[in-house]
Amino acid sequence: MDSLGALGVGLAILAETVIPPIPSEVVLPIAGYLAQTGRMHVVAVFLAATLGSLVGAALLYELGRVLGPERSRRVLGRLPLVDVEDVEKTFAWFERHGRSAVLIGRLVPVVRSFVSVPAGVVRMPWPQFLLYTAIGSALWNGLLIGAGMALGTQYEVVESYVGYLDWVLVAAAVGAVGWALVRHVRRRRSTLSG
Repeated sequence: MDSLGALGVGLAILAETVIPPIPSEVVLPIAGYLAQTGRMHVVAVFLAATLGSLVGAALLYELGRVLGPERSRRVLGRLPLVDVEDVEKTFAWFERHGRSAVLIGRLVPVVRSFVSVPAGVVRMPWPQFLLYTAIGSALWNGLLIGAGMALGTQYEVVESYVGYLDWVLVAAAVGAVGWALVRHVRRRRSTLSG
């Protein structure tokens, strides 16, 4: 980032959106710190990060659109613990709440990357998708860049606090998988005994 400047920030966030293990919680506070020291311009960093988020989200939206509902159902239906009727419910829910799902999803680690795929699958209107992606991404990027600027050389503190949120989300995901497993086993038993 130091050598590429704002372009490097945008490329890192594009990669983070498409390949989630690259955490924006590390990239953006560092960029904020570099902006605070005058090595980057804060507006350029913010715009590059938000553009990187939009481009990455658009790629994943397109993946979902190309997959479409039928192919997604087939692919997801083959996964262990996934019932096709749950996939149907998820698509129906996303069609009803897609705007808020995209907006809020942009503010949640891990979900931020994947929320674009169902938006593409259900063919959320492109202008709405871009608008809500831009708003959510701008909020997230601005928060992390601002935190990096405010904390200066202590920018890594941001990652540790966001790390707590990651742990809560991992626990919730493990709980959801456990619940799905219990439900799946119960359905199987009732089918076999009935």
